[in-house]
Amino acid sequence: MQDKLLPKLEAWHEEDEFEEIVNAVMDIPAEERDYELTNHLGRALNNLERYEEAVEQFLSVADEGKVDPLWQYRIGFAYYYLDRYEEALRAFEAADRLEPGDEEIQEFLELIRDKVPQQPPEEAAPDPADVPARVSAYADGAPEAALESDADFTDFWEDSDLALEQYVMAPPTDEQIASVEEELVFRLPAFYVQMMKQHNGGVPRSRSFAVADPVSGEMGHIVISGILGIGREKKRSLCGEAGSRFRIEQEGYPEFGVIICDCPSEAAAVMLDYRDSGNDGAPEVVHVDKANNYAITRLAPSFEAFIRGLVKE
Repeated sequence: MQDKLLPKLEAWHEEDEFEEIVNAVMDIPAEERDYELTNHLGRALNNLERYEEAVEQFLSVADEGKVDPLWQYRIGFAYYYLDRYEEALRAFEAADRLEPGDEEIQEFLELIRDKVPQQPPEEAAPDPADVPARVSAYADGAPEAALESDADFTDFWEDSDLALEQYVMAPPTDEQIASVEEELVFRLPAFYVQMMKQHNGGVPRSRSFAVADPVSGEMGHIVISGILGIGREKKRSLCGEAGSRFRIEQEGYPEFGVIICDCPSEAAAVMLDYRDSGNDGAPEVVHVDKANNYAITRLAPSFEAFIRGLVKE
């Protein structure tokens, strides 16, 4: 059936019959659509200026798309017209790496780079004196693999009744870690795994992370409620009742990574973002604001840097 439909979709595209494409593909149940059909749907939604819906469709096939320059171009196109320029820039830069020299990609890169604000100066970052000694003992930029196995996070956690009830579990075994990673389809950062082997999930004493407003450059903060542990038995664990997979599937959070921290608002979360690193790489840490059309704010280049940057509210 799909083989017969694809030539029709191409013909409708050439005739600017984009509604016909949307209707035809949407008639097919989502679980039966393959990568090519989903891309046709996303392209048609872009052409109809329904960019948020387009992004949702493209993200549903992100695992295949991240190595496809056309997928990167199309999702970057949607982000651009949603004024989500940092995400658009990442997508078009990835497209440029996959297909160097393409003129349309270069044109968008020039347009976007004029719109993306410069990063705030380093002195605007949190004062290192405010960072807990247990974290700042690690050198800036040190690879996660350099974490000592006996690093002590004892004073990092606030073991309230709520934390013990909803977050904290027994340290995970290597078999449990492998099982959770298989379910999530992402390899967890080594620094995070080491932390969880000492204290598996919970509520940190320091829960605030400084972030600059992309327009004004003024410093603000995002706040987390807790860090999800490796397991399934607690409600707020990676594979638990209110864990990463549940929230991505039921609440529409992007599928590019793992929800690693809850926020006080149920309409926000902190995620590991694997778009640039690949599923087995070292992810960035981002804040996703569901209440603001899933706006994404980059927080830190690694989970280790994120933990190092947490301060008391």
